[in-house]
Amino acid sequence: MSVILRLDPAVVLRPFRPDDRDAIVAAYADPVLRLYTAHPLDTAEKSAEWLEIARTGWESGERMSFAVEEEETGSLLGTVVLKRPDPGGAVGEVGYWTAASARGRGLASRAVELLTGWAFATYPGIDYLELLHQLSNAASCRVAEKTGYRLLEIVPAEPPYPEDGHRHIRYRPGI
Repeated sequence: MSVILRLDPAVVLRPFRPDDRDAIVAAYADPVLRLYTAHPLDTAEKSAEWLEIARTGWESGERMSFAVEEEETGSLLGTVVLKRPDPGGAVGEVGYWTAASARGRGLASRAVELLTGWAFATYPGIDYLELLHQLSNAASCRVAEKTGYRLLEIVPAEPPYPEDGHRHIRYRPGI
């Protein structure tokens, strides 16, 4: 996939590549990241399986996963994803994580904002995007608020998520 989005002069969003496998495993060594994920990618095998899901997601139009990369060093700083379980539907979902070494730089908010604009420009059939997070993940709530995703409701806990969550939404401009 050849979609590259520039976050700023030093950071790009690009599709994942097979050589990202070890960097993903290293990022998932972070206990904070593991706390808020349903499926930790903590082995090379799990990471490789996820990379295949990311690749086929682009092909099907159901999941466009971007690596957030520091261009000069090639360091993986995080990810941001647009999920479209129904590629022809009016709803998409935004997800993301940030590597521990990249937190506190406003990276997640900027990446979500860039992905949101790209999603609305690329998929005119999307009326709104959802952003979900667990209640205890205050950092994700701040990202949602900073990027214009308003709190819609509290979502009850449901496996594999152990606690209630927030559902935030952002409508396409003009709706």
